[in-house]
Amino acid sequence: MSAQANPRLALRPYLAADAALLSQIFRASVEELTAEDYDEAQREAWAAAADDEAEFGERLAQGLTLIATLGGSPVGFVSVKDGEEIDLLYVHPAVAGQGIGAMLCDAVEKLAASRGTPRLLADASDSARGFFERRGYVAQRRNTVSRGGEWLANTTMEKRLTPKGSTPKGNAS
Repeated sequence: MSAQANPRLALRPYLAADAALLSQIFRASVEELTAEDYDEAQREAWAAAADDEAEFGERLAQGLTLIATLGGSPVGFVSVKDGEEIDLLYVHPAVAGQGIGAMLCDAVEKLAASRGTPRLLADASDSARGFFERRGYVAQRRNTVSRGGEWLANTTMEKRLTPKGSTPKGNAS
């Protein structure tokens, strides 16, 4: 028997064949992890963004999308558009709170900093705002967006990055 006691987390790039599974992760995450902050109609309108898998896959392909895998199976993903905006960050509810979202964020933050990107932005749902705040993102403004006839609130968050090879202010040696 070759079962793994601690399946390893890994990252890999998005492939077009992943669209269907990532749309399921997106939908499950919205439906199950945001219920304290959004009502059922709002969650359904939000989750409907993944109903058209081809369109959802195109959205993922337009930017940099990384997939977190656990034991080889996708369990979360992050997508960055325009080099500085976290467009999508979703983790399957079955593995929420296990560091997968943090691993995905770490990867895109390091990559963006190494490319000289001065900041990352994210329109964080009310459910995700605390996650981003703990990572050093600062609220910039509140937003209200319309999805499928429902209004959803979120907050634009910003994190200043230290480009690779530079020393953060106040930490000069």
